[in-house]
Amino acid sequence: MSTDWPQGYRRRVLATVDSTMAEAARLAPTLSGPEWILGLEQTAGRGRRGRAWTDPKGNFAATLVLHPSEPPEVVALRSFGASLALFDAFVAVSGRPRAFALKWPNDVLLNGGKVAGILLESLGGTQVTHLAIGIGVNLMQAPGQVEPGAVTPVSLLSETGVQVTPEEFLDILAPIYAGYETQFITYGFTPIREKWLSRAARLGQVITARTVNDEITGTFETVDDRGNLVLSTAKGRMAIPAADVFF
Repeated sequence: MSTDWPQGYRRRVLATVDSTMAEAARLAPTLSGPEWILGLEQTAGRGRRGRAWTDPKGNFAATLVLHPSEPPEVVALRSFGASLALFDAFVAVSGRPRAFALKWPNDVLLNGGKVAGILLESLGGTQVTHLAIGIGVNLMQAPGQVEPGAVTPVSLLSETGVQVTPEEFLDILAPIYAGYETQFITYGFTPIREKWLSRAARLGQVITARTVNDEITGTFETVDDRGNLVLSTAKGRMAIPAADVFF
């Protein structure tokens, strides 16, 4: 698989940063095109819903800043392309496609444990001016603490024996993501949705989705054309736009 840096994308490697997402928010208004921001050390990384993201040395922490033109609900679908890009990058470095799976909405699993997470943040309100796609990967170490019931964190090194630096991983990930970005712009969400579903964890099985106010258990039926999780429950078919999923 080619690791040529994608045309039109810039990269910024920082020895230390509070958070690549925070840096992206600061830099976004000054950027003229897509740019990857890689932090070799993060002092205040964060995940979804404001959770702290533990980032041991040698792990991957990067944010891609884009300038999308679609409505916010379409812009948000890029998380699925980012998930697919991570899946392909993992396969490229490990040669083990069957070891990885995609967990709705934004995680990548390795041998059933969480090896990577994605966080999207947008600026601009009803018209998104900048999108930040934050990606954290346990390349070398997995954090020891996890919330009750959540998937156990694992690292690429511990599960596969593969050792790769953050810079090397970015060199592989960036061109793969650029390919999915081009596909998304050209053909829309449908082909990405179909490919994502072919790699989805627990499709057709019973899972639990926890929203801010509710807990819903049902059979994971599909992801619809808006990116919603669709569960078949005792109360009927339900489309869930945002939740944490538990197995």
